Amino acid sequence: MKNKTRAPVIAIVGHVDHGKTSLLDYIRGTSVAKTEPGQITQSIGATRIPADVVKKICGNLLEKMKIDLTIPGLLFIDTPGHESFTTLRKRGGAIADIAVLIIDVNEGFKPQTEESLNYLKQFKTPFVVAATKIDRLVGWNPQKDKPFFVTYQEQTQRTQDELEKKLYELIGQLGARGFESERVDRISDFAKQIVVVPVSGITGEGLPDLLMILSGLAQKYMSKKLELKPGEGKGTVLEVKEFRGLGTTIDIILYDGEIRKGDTIVIGGKNVVKTKVKALLEPEPMKELKTSNFIQIDSVTAAAGIKISASEIENVIPGSPLRAVRSEKDVEKAVKEVISEVDEVEIDTDKQGVILKAETLGGLEALIKSLQDRNIPIRKASVGNLTQKEIMESRVMEDPIIIVFGLVVPSDIMTMAKDNKVTVFNSKIIYSLLDDYEKWKQDGKQRREERILESITHPGRVRILPGYVFRASKPAVFGVEVLKGRIKTKYRLKKGGKIIGEIKEIQMDGDNVEEGVMGNKIALSIPGATVGKDVNENDVLDVFLTDNDMSKLREFEMKLKRDEKELLDEME
Repeated sequence: MKNKTRAPVIAIVGHVDHGKTSLLDYIRGTSVAKTEPGQITQSIGATRIPADVVKKICGNLLEKMKIDLTIPGLLFIDTPGHESFTTLRKRGGAIADIAVLIIDVNEGFKPQTEESLNYLKQFKTPFVVAATKIDRLVGWNPQKDKPFFVTYQEQTQRTQDELEKKLYELIGQLGARGFESERVDRISDFAKQIVVVPVSGITGEGLPDLLMILSGLAQKYMSKKLELKPGEGKGTVLEVKEFRGLGTTIDIILYDGEIRKGDTIVIGGKNVVKTKVKALLEPEPMKELKTSNFIQIDSVTAAAGIKISASEIENVIPGSPLRAVRSEKDVEKAVKEVISEVDEVEIDTDKQGVILKAETLGGLEALIKSLQDRNIPIRKASVGNLTQKEIMESRVMEDPIIIVFGLVVPSDIMTMAKDNKVTVFNSKIIYSLLDDYEKWKQDGKQRREERILESITHPGRVRILPGYVFRASKPAVFGVEVLKGRIKTKYRLKKGGKIIGEIKEIQMDGDNVEEGVMGNKIALSIPGATVGKDVNENDVLDVFLTDNDMSKLREFEMKLKRDEKELLDEME
């Protein structure tokens, strides 16, 4: 007997404003229009499109491609954006069996496109590219709901050329990142090439091609993965929400097995939660997700999005692994599984490095990988809110840095961090966090170099001005012109090889100053020197440099002014 298969889970990722939401909305809207009332399942966090609706939308494309649809349909994750993609993780990768990478054909790659692509690489998720907003090309002649090859034929030569140019650039951008890709109607090898489907979330053009490709790839290359395993339900927590009349509930994606009312669920996180399913809820078909429209069900089979009511789930963390079991023996096995899955991601060491915090386990995993790729040392990485203890741990680090991904840090914690000179970077976008860290590191390097430079004695040369000897000794006070370099208090001056004394004070225009630079005319006060004995008018004096000073100056030579470099060369 042939095993039952489940619907593939499809995530939609990409840059903000590139059309993720409108494409999802169009998929939903078209599905509703193509089916009888009540046939589409609008589940929590996902939209399930049955196989017969996929067939209607695709028209004769499936037949043309010799695809005999055997999967029960497609499950699209509703929450668009890469943040949700990191929530949808499980051991060994992503819950999503396949992803749609949305790229605006008019704009090409953007920062979040890069980030989404990095997630897909990291989680080893196969993907297709939806080149969106073709309807915005100049002169575009829309053909509502038509396959791409049909709508393409209806465009003028000029518009076709414009699309070709944009797709050529996009395919080039993918190639530069190591992905061979081709337009959907020109693909020669689905196993080696990424499919690029030109689409519009406004007119539905190209949507038949997209659904056909997703169905075909899932069936051909993922049949083993999509086999429905009986028994234990496996899922991931999407959100923790208050729900009127039921208290705290969790929204989950069930990606394998089954969950029934009364099952014991085991959820990983800061602390493992073991509790019973009080109620399973799903929205009434195609109704808004309002509280009054939920109906209770007795069981649900993967793949599906579902709301669960249970006790003691207030502190569950999104992205946590979930298991549904029925025997006590299976409960202990599930506890070990979820603990090891969380431990696999979190880091706790005594080494120097940054502290990482993230809202979800998948987010933490992605953040850790991004830092490790850049050889940034990590001291500790965990899910959940930033704590006072972590501020105190960070303050003793060489680099007191905490990186927070996707969480709101309370103002009192931020104040405490500031008081303890701990820098907290906080963003919902990983590349922003990395940019902030790299900038801080670079600025810190410059600050350290500047501090070292300030502590070193710099080269300097002066000439004693005739007629400007104000006092011969105890201390000697005389006017000089700075010929090169800089002169500062506490610098020692030498004439030839002999040190004549240390500068106690510098005055310029009657005011005390810390230093004089090339071109300045200043008065120097030197307690140990005597004019007429140690120095005379028109004498040229140099700053005395130790071997250590010379070595440090050579190390930071690029930071020296041109006249200082020249003088350093002369003095060696």
